[in-house]
Amino acid sequence: MAGRRCASRAGLGVVLLLAGLVGCGGGAVPDTAAADVQRVLDRRADAVLDRDEAAFRATGAAAGAGTGLANLRDVPLAAWSYRLAGLSRSGDRATARAELRYRIAGYDAAPVEVDRTLRLTRVRGTWRVTSDEPAGKGGDQLWDEGTVTAVRGERSLVLGVGQSGERLRAFAGLADRAVPAVSDVWGADWSRHVVVLVPKSLEGMAGLLGAPASGYRGIAAVTTGEAGGPAGAPADRVIVNPDAFGVLGDLGKQVVLTHETTHVATRARTTAATPLWLSEGYADWTGYRGSGRTPGQVAPELRRAVAQGDVPAALPEDEDFGFTGDSGGLARAYEGGWMACRLIADRWGEVRLNDFYRAVGGHRERAGAVEDALREVLHTTPERFGALWRQYLRDQLG
Repeated sequence: MAGRRCASRAGLGVVLLLAGLVGCGGGAVPDTAAADVQRVLDRRADAVLDRDEAAFRATGAAAGAGTGLANLRDVPLAAWSYRLAGLSRSGDRATARAELRYRIAGYDAAPVEVDRTLRLTRVRGTWRVTSDEPAGKGGDQLWDEGTVTAVRGERSLVLGVGQSGERLRAFAGLADRAVPAVSDVWGADWSRHVVVLVPKSLEGMAGLLGAPASGYRGIAAVTTGEAGGPAGAPADRVIVNPDAFGVLGDLGKQVVLTHETTHVATRARTTAATPLWLSEGYADWTGYRGSGRTPGQVAPELRRAVAQGDVPAALPEDEDFGFTGDSGGLARAYEGGWMACRLIADRWGEVRLNDFYRAVGGHRERAGAVEDALREVLHTTPERFGALWRQYLRDQLG
């Protein structure tokens, strides 16, 4: 009697998460691929934290292992780990979906969590990593784009790729001056330090944001972070567009870093209830505070509109702040928000401006947030405030 044969299907990929396979004898044969891959990722994470090049190479295949440890060597890491979320396998090749959790020492109160796709091959019975990349449309990490250089300021950490040490030290100086300037206005209830990422180019900035470069052309910097995030959230990152930033003068560079640092400071009080005219206007107001610049110098687009009799009918809407290519409209939106915050500081005082910002962000939803804060903090109405703002534009920019 002929022996029973097991059928095989070459090249068929099967998702394996510690599942059991039925063997030729009919019994369950446990598949250990997922557990084996997790152990490899654990060893890889330990090698990153220990800066152990030999151990790191041992987790990679002969053809390479994606991002080299050298790219990360200068990053002050306090934690680095992978959690396997899924494994698709075909013979000796596999693709893993994993959550990378890392924390920058002295800056991140909680781990940053990003999704990664790792490809592996099995060499003499051992799984080895061949690539480690952002998953799906997720953005790069800075070390995905090259070797990171770190410069530590008194109140800042600047991480750059393709930048000279001199230029990174200049960013640290700007950030170190921005932090006390923001604290002088907002207060001390924030981390009072900032992380600045300086990629090689506009394309590098777009890669970090997982977005097309065209949407950020002319934008000098942006800040990423969780709106309304708790005190234990990871530190925000200020991401610089070196192309646009490089053409600014000394004052412009300082205003941009102070503006972005303001977003870091106010993040926990900036929620879905906060309109962009307030969050961006407040950041600009802080950035220009004490600069000696006149409204006409800071708001040239609005000044031209007012001179032509085209005074805006209402405060800017959120969609007016979109990076759509209409640079004039975007400038007027920022300038209008800045003038609104300047009006509050001039008429009611800086303390009331802060109280107003916190009151709006503390509202449970967008509807009624500004209206309630106007009534409770400034003792006015949306209609009255709108009229005051339009007259303020005429008086200051006419």
